Amino acid sequence: MGGDHGPSVTVSAARRALKQHPDIELTLVGRPEVLEPRLRDLDLVDEPRLHIHAATEVVDMDESPAVALKKKKDSSMRVAINLVKEGVVDACVSAGNTGALMATGKFVLKTLPGISRPAICTALPTITGHTHMLDLGANIDCTPEHLLQFAVMGSVLAESVDGNPRPSVGLLNIGSEAIKGNEVVKQASQLIAETRLNYTGFIEGDDIYTGKVDVVVADGFVGNVSLKTAEGLAAMVNQVLKSNFKRNLFTRLAAVIAMPVLNRVRHTLDPRQYNGASLLGLNGIVIKSHGSADEESFANAIKIAVIEIDQSVPKRISQELHQHLSATGDGA
Repeated sequence: MGGDHGPSVTVSAARRALKQHPDIELTLVGRPEVLEPRLRDLDLVDEPRLHIHAATEVVDMDESPAVALKKKKDSSMRVAINLVKEGVVDACVSAGNTGALMATGKFVLKTLPGISRPAICTALPTITGHTHMLDLGANIDCTPEHLLQFAVMGSVLAESVDGNPRPSVGLLNIGSEAIKGNEVVKQASQLIAETRLNYTGFIEGDDIYTGKVDVVVADGFVGNVSLKTAEGLAAMVNQVLKSNFKRNLFTRLAAVIAMPVLNRVRHTLDPRQYNGASLLGLNGIVIKSHGSADEESFANAIKIAVIEIDQSVPKRISQELHQHLSATGDGA
């Protein structure tokens, strides 16, 4: 029910996902009086792998997490996450209010043993493919231990989703030298270096998109600013290219000649391919879709959920963290 477009996108995306994944079943959680007409429009009323689970309330996009938790216990978001806890479904995918989704997920599902705070992680395009970056805004102030947990979770996700047996992990900092950065990142670097993770050390902001590492670790403040800065830059470059190609007849002809290259670049950087951020650290799978997602984009978020289910990502995170704690003698 959430996001900028609600069921007009999510139901269409469900139809696409069912075609892409013939072995899955989907449950649409929300107001039946809103969902059922959309199902009729798309000829999905008799689809045996698509179900409706009623919820009477909706969390608004600008609503505070506290209000969502206390006053909207029958919201589509809360009901969907309850279904994960009860084992009725294996994952929740939502385009709704990010803060409310994280708060509800943490309240209902709790965190995995050894995880203090969940983190938001998503894939970002790089020169060589993509990288996974976390945290992207869930935790503003972090301790070295939190960053260690993020490193473990990101590594497990990259291993599970990409089939990479030993993903490289970098810690975002203002320099690559050991003397750079604040005490939090310095101590976090020492902690991560003691694990069996493939830790490469500090990386700088310009390394995020070069493909230097498979996992980029940062606190939520730095991670979110980095992400939004990159999104703004991409939008600016796109607008500048459009404006310059439309300047005169010559530039319009140049645009026609360059179109095959531009289309390949657009496909490589298409944010729809990377939609679907994992709320890692919860005792269950919750995927956050971008609020402005279209059908293709939201279907990709469902695809991420399917992969995490198949790879038992929460279980693998728990096992990896337990092995680290056992090796170092630390408590959970």
